[in-house]
Amino acid sequence: MSTQNRLIAGNWKMNCLGADAVTLARGITEKAAGAAPPCDVAVCPPFTALHAVAAVLDGSPVALGGQDCHEAASGAFTGSVSPAMLVDVGCRYAIVGHSERRQDLGETNAMVLGKAAGAIGAGLVPIICVGETLEERGDGRANEVVSAQIAGSVPPEGGMVVVAYEPVWAIGTGKTASLDDIAGMHDHIRLQLARVRDDGADIPIQYGGSAKPENAAQILSIENVGGLLVGGASLEAGSFWEIVQAA
Repeated sequence: MSTQNRLIAGNWKMNCLGADAVTLARGITEKAAGAAPPCDVAVCPPFTALHAVAAVLDGSPVALGGQDCHEAASGAFTGSVSPAMLVDVGCRYAIVGHSERRQDLGETNAMVLGKAAGAIGAGLVPIICVGETLEERGDGRANEVVSAQIAGSVPPEGGMVVVAYEPVWAIGTGKTASLDDIAGMHDHIRLQLARVRDDGADIPIQYGGSAKPENAAQILSIENVGGLLVGGASLEAGSFWEIVQAA
């Protein structure tokens, strides 16, 4: 990907058995064949579907991503998937630090930093997720929380990264942050990235929080919004491609 391009990435989460994943991937590649995407595009299926989806995406402009990775290249880590394994199956991206893993599985900033660094070391582009809970926003600590996540989760140097801002209270709820909320946080993230990395001014900052065809164009028109991390709307080829076209 280019740092100048927006990235629209579909996070399929724990959805799609093998045949369903192939059908969805085929629907997306058919859309891509009919109209070249105006941005970088990726889909992130569950691990069990990566190999099958990789075969469908081969030769298309749609890249493959994993939903997580371990920080180590190999070792005695039962149940984990290494960055090298994602590369081996054809991945270009790896989501790390998604709020569902931070909140439900207790992943810390240090753990996310290790995963991001491991992904970069293997040649992947990590999509590093940050975002505040409703309680943290209500307490006036949203900027503080996100600043700490960026400082603790984003490698200070090395390969290309993407940061995805996902207000935790707007994920899977149908709620979307206001355009002013999104603009303010993305501006804040841009400032924090400039403090952490020399290329902080160029790092794409995605928005991820109930993005859908109806609001994609408005969100993408905001300064410092460099793409979308799409959840539920990525599970239908038509709606996902409408979001891609909004870029």
